This record gives sequence, structure tokens and C-alpha cells, in this order.
Amino acid sequence: MDLRLEGLRLTWSGFSLEADLAVPEGDSVAVIGPSGAGKSTLLALIAGFEAPDTGRILFGGDDLTATGPAARPVTMVFQDNNLFPHLSLSRNVGLGLDPSLRLDRAGWARVEAALAEVGLAGLGDRKPGQLSGGQQSRAALARALLRNRPILLLDEPFAALGPALRREMLDLVARIRAERGMTLLMVTHDPEDAARIAAHTIFLAHGRAAPPAPTRALLADPPPALAAYLGSD
Repeated sequence: MDLRLEGLRLTWSGFSLEADLAVPEGDSVAVIGPSGAGKSTLLALIAGFEAPDTGRILFGGDDLTATGPAARPVTMVFQDNNLFPHLSLSRNVGLGLDPSLRLDRAGWARVEAALAEVGLAGLGDRKPGQLSGGQQSRAALARALLRNRPILLLDEPFAALGPALRREMLDLVARIRAERGMTLLMVTHDPEDAARIAAHTIFLAHGRAAPPAPTRALLADPPPALAAYLGSD
């Protein structure tokens, strides 16, 4: 089921964003571009946190444009991970199954399985403040996986991590995405991150999101606007 943005446009206070593109089912796509260009806004439109002025958002032919965020086939991981400091790791992750945390034995077993899948087995009783930055990122990813939605949106959740740990998290995301056949869109400022896990890249600049292009070819021979962004000669 393709994700399609048809004639999408959003404007406010001098800001504008246009997108007319398709992302094939199961693709991994980086979203790159200058700060303030609208990368996070593009993901927010797909997730339903922002509403376009015109255009449609389609998934598998179904029109999601007027559908609320909770009902969309989308889960999103933010840069700050959105972990509640007063809740244990297990309860933070359990929110992905039920915001009320009224989980039965099978539900809590799924929470533990998700923690194990991201390398956090046995840490469910800890609070976020007792975890490293990488472990917090893993917990946020585990919660997203429990939602089990076909579209995964990453809004720079690993930006604060060091290079080695960021690469480790990217490889984890790539493995899980491939195993589950998820469609991935990931905002990043780093072309190396895009090249590492994204088969295609959307370049966003001057108020327009370009259709996905093969990442390695795009970075090897960038158009002028992308070359200027990357600092290429």
C-alpha cells in the first residue's frame, strides 16, 4: 500500500510547504533539507498533527486527510522521545498498547517482548532518568513498535546521540523495519544517516518536498539546491 501526498499544501505566516509524491509500501525514506524548511511539518501532516490547507493524504487508496492521529496507520518517534519521567520503562512502553495502561498478562508479556527486541530486557522497572540516552531512544522505539502500525515516522530521535550509538540505533531501526515490512520516513540533517538506512531521500527546500529519489545517486550527484545544503563544490 503506497503512501501518497496529492497536491498537499500548508501555509502560515510566510511559511509554505508543498508536496506531491508517493512512497511505496515498505520503503525506507530519509527527509533532509535546511533547518526551518518544513521537514518536521511534513511528518506532522502525515501523522495528522497538522492539517493541510489543500490536498489529500492517501494510504492504500484510503483518504486519511480528515482522520485523527490516533486512527491513522502511523506511529511517530520524536527527538525528545516523549518518555514520562515518573513512569517505569515498562509502563512508558505499555502506553503504546493502551494509554490507560489497563493491560492483562498477555499485554505485559508483549511489553517485555518489545523491550527485549530493542535490547532492554530486564530493565522494565527502571525510570527514564536511570537510563542512558541510547537506552531512552530504545525505549521510545519499543513503544512505537508495540503500536504495530505500518508507517513509522522518525523525527530525529537519535540526533543527541554520539556517532557510534546513533549508527547502532539506525541499524536497529533498519533491521526491525525490514523484518516487519514497515514504511519508514526519517528526518535527518546528516547525509551519512540517510545513506546508511534510507533507500530513497526526499529533499525539502524552498517550500517544496521533492519526490523520493535514490539516496546514494542523489548524494553522489546532487542538484544545485541540495549541493548548496550539503556544502558540495
